Amino acid sequence: MNTPYFPAWRSKLAAYGRRTSRYRCAAEVENEFARFLPRELLAPEPLGVGSRKRIYTRKLTFWCFIWQVLQPNTACRAVVRKVQAEHETRRRKIDESSSGYCQARARIPLTLFQTGVEQSAQCADRMALYRVPGWHRPVKVIDATSFRTPDTPSNRKQYHYPTGQKRGCGFPVMRALAIFSLASGAISHIVTAACYAGEMTMLKPLWHTLLPGDIALGDRMYGCFAFLAAMPLQDVDVVARLSQGRHLDLRHAQKLGPNDWRTSLPKPLQPAACMTSAEWQALPDTIPVRIIRSHFQIKGFRTRETWIVTSLLDAQLYPAAAICDLYMQRWLMELSFRDLKTTMGMECLRCRTPDMIEKELRVFLIAYNCVRALMAEAAIMHALPRQRISFKGAVDSLRSFTPVMLRTPSKRSRARFHIRLLDILAADTLPVRPGRSEPRAVKMRPKHYPLLTKPRRVFKALPHNGKKLAKRPQVILT
Repeated sequence: MNTPYFPAWRSKLAAYGRRTSRYRCAAEVENEFARFLPRELLAPEPLGVGSRKRIYTRKLTFWCFIWQVLQPNTACRAVVRKVQAEHETRRRKIDESSSGYCQARARIPLTLFQTGVEQSAQCADRMALYRVPGWHRPVKVIDATSFRTPDTPSNRKQYHYPTGQKRGCGFPVMRALAIFSLASGAISHIVTAACYAGEMTMLKPLWHTLLPGDIALGDRMYGCFAFLAAMPLQDVDVVARLSQGRHLDLRHAQKLGPNDWRTSLPKPLQPAACMTSAEWQALPDTIPVRIIRSHFQIKGFRTRETWIVTSLLDAQLYPAAAICDLYMQRWLMELSFRDLKTTMGMECLRCRTPDMIEKELRVFLIAYNCVRALMAEAAIMHALPRQRISFKGAVDSLRSFTPVMLRTPSKRSRARFHIRLLDILAADTLPVRPGRSEPRAVKMRPKHYPLLTKPRRVFKALPHNGKKLAKRPQVILT
């Protein structure tokens, strides 16, 4: 900005000139989240797709997409109105249709979103200092969940209906398996499949993402022979619940302590469905494991006695009590899915094609990981456990602070707002509630509408009370 008559005001007025040239819906989240992603991720392409100069550039479209998922149930039309309002301030008019924005989202390659998920998760781990209390190794939690998708022909073909669902009366269900960092709470990798896909089959393409030195933490699905035998071959240890189909005779096992045994598991006769014949033959005939029996006397939990199987064989380095406490932290993965599906409104995805659903899913994860990185930064700054900071409170504070931070005149003011945001996140901590139990029950009664048992185009609505309509009397007047 040129100020020839007031040179002393140039440093103050220049900030206003920079701010008015930005799109607010994109800049609101870009100011806070851009540092969690590499700069070259959104660099314009010199040739090919993404190189043409458009209103919805790759960078603008990406940050508008992030802003959209941070506002639950926000349509593409709302994003277009944001961009449209910014153009009106400079007396420029753009099309009111959301087609341009939707096409711009479709042009962004899926690999860009996948890289964004991995990079944001790594940044969140750095913010959390890769630290799990009581453990000097990275811990990765593995679990699966499901999401509903719009009932379109392409989604039905890709994800399918659940078993027993009539065509046209429900929604295709996408199954997703994620790898979650216990240190930061961020999700680093995810794979999707149809609703009936098995977890071990889905996890197989992600085995290489578990690095040497990691500890894989999972439920009883991952206490099978195939996973316990394959992971130590790449220097990854496993802590999981013993599979319900496994029967062990511990009378001749080596006793390491109270409720702690070391024994060996034989290879099953039936090969695992997730492995090829050559991979199954490469596994050893028996593997050494450690069996721990844990008694959880916690009010509200269904299971009081749990059998844990692990490849951590050193009882001195890894005590049984520490392994039991680590397994209890697996529940944090369920809370992370709740944050995604309930707090961020991801339980029902909105895009109408499988390709766009895969992108929408990863945009949600990028936004989620960036919020987790912000929470980890606040936790380290104020020396708090990460679990004490409320995710819902962090999202609400971020929505309130980012528009105000965009109006600040200088970088110093934005830094002051950022520090104040971290202070508020640290002050809004969750209370310590040991043994807290919340039953899965709904207080508000649903409306008594009939169920959709036929496709809507052929369904005839019944009376709300379920009674048959009374016939009109036949009256003859003449």
